[in-house]
Amino acid sequence: MLSIGPLDTIEVLPDSVLVYGHFSTIHAGHIRYLRHARLLGKHLYVALIGDKTENLSLPFNQHERAEALSLLGLVDFIIELSSDELYDVVVCIKPASLVLGTEFEGDSSLRPVIDFLKSIHANVYYHAGDVHYASADLLNSSERDLYQSRILQFRSACKRQNITKSMLLRSIASWSQSRLLVVGDAIVDQYIACEPLGLSAEAPVVVVRELDTRNFIGAAAVVAAHIKSLGAECDLVTVTGHDDPALFLHEQLKARSIGDYSIEDLSRPTTFKKRYVVENQKLFRVSTLEDHLLAPNIEDRIISYINELAPAASGIVVSDFVYGLVTPRVLFALTNVSQRYCIPIFGDLQCSTQYGSITRFHNFTLLCPNERELRLALHDKTSGLEHLSKQFLSSNHCQHLIVTMASDGFIVYARSPDGLFHSQTFPALTPNPVDVAGAGDSLLSVMSIGISSSQNIMITAALAACAAALEVGCMGNIPVTVDDLSTFISDLPID
Repeated sequence: MLSIGPLDTIEVLPDSVLVYGHFSTIHAGHIRYLRHARLLGKHLYVALIGDKTENLSLPFNQHERAEALSLLGLVDFIIELSSDELYDVVVCIKPASLVLGTEFEGDSSLRPVIDFLKSIHANVYYHAGDVHYASADLLNSSERDLYQSRILQFRSACKRQNITKSMLLRSIASWSQSRLLVVGDAIVDQYIACEPLGLSAEAPVVVVRELDTRNFIGAAAVVAAHIKSLGAECDLVTVTGHDDPALFLHEQLKARSIGDYSIEDLSRPTTFKKRYVVENQKLFRVSTLEDHLLAPNIEDRIISYINELAPAASGIVVSDFVYGLVTPRVLFALTNVSQRYCIPIFGDLQCSTQYGSITRFHNFTLLCPNERELRLALHDKTSGLEHLSKQFLSSNHCQHLIVTMASDGFIVYARSPDGLFHSQTFPALTPNPVDVAGAGDSLLSVMSIGISSSQNIMITAALAACAAALEVGCMGNIPVTVDDLSTFISDLPID
């Protein structure tokens, strides 16, 4: 039975583990941290920093933070501190182990606490929680239970941010007034549905028979398509080859009434990715692409389009797959027009290696890396997510940040006008997705439209979580429509 209260009301039990912090916004990093701590003893105590702590400004009071912790089902006792009197707690309960976040390592103010624990032969650990980029949740819970759990998390997030269903629906209606400029790599994705025939007799190779083929636009092109289908106007500046995938791309942009400012470059084919699929399971992918930097004359034409289109835009979106299109000159031109015309600029850089880094995007309104990309960019595998995110926001002079975490959803870090950071976690609402390929594109699209419409960032983030849930429910990157999003929100069991 979970117990919450001041120190003098909490039962003291042997073989206990103590953790300490403010836990302002519960996210995947906190859950990993608490799960790790729980393995070290029989009883898990949380010393929860109080509201009266000096030089600490939090968006949620201690009661709200304790309530959020209690919903996790990981903690036995929550000790509500008046401020940050950790020393009194360790003297009272004498834990077998104290587990602190890595951000506390080397903190001289904790020296009396550490010395006391050493005197009673207790252990002190610094841990940010094991980093995982995949989930095993479906092994431990049914899909229905996971969905209900995530709906409760979404409802809790909306409640903490004072977001109602009617507010979400009204916000969508304002998007038609926006026009966005999208710049970046365009991709054509081909999905080939196959029937498995077995293993080859000559070699351990899977043999399949092609049944059907379907093409989709991807990367910057599908971001533009998402924006258009969600009600805003959009122009796309990209580079293609002289080939059939380019013709398909032009046809799709024309059919969707998206401004097509594609530049043909004979030195590179249009990026084309084939995915072989058996019953919604991807077998492998074959990519045709060139990733050398653009020639100066192609750069000049892109920059010319940027300068021509930016004055009419209410927002600029950069979708960089590190294929050579977003060169230093192009990036400078984008940030320059953003500052000159006071246009918000949003970015996403898709990479899983050191060849590309989100740190090259400075002074952006919003960036949307996944956790792996953030850790690669900062060369840090062990620090807590909150520490990493704030470090990145400060070093890159970024106003807002979204860190996506696959099945764990995403965290929004927003900087208020007074310079303070506020954060909120939103869950992934689809526990067993069909195809996750377009989740990031739909999220970036919604966030860009919403912020360009002067919409509250937390409302926009809630809408982005809904759009991503719709997107991953189908095979292929199919743009989410404003009608589908409205229906999805209307059907959600929230107030």
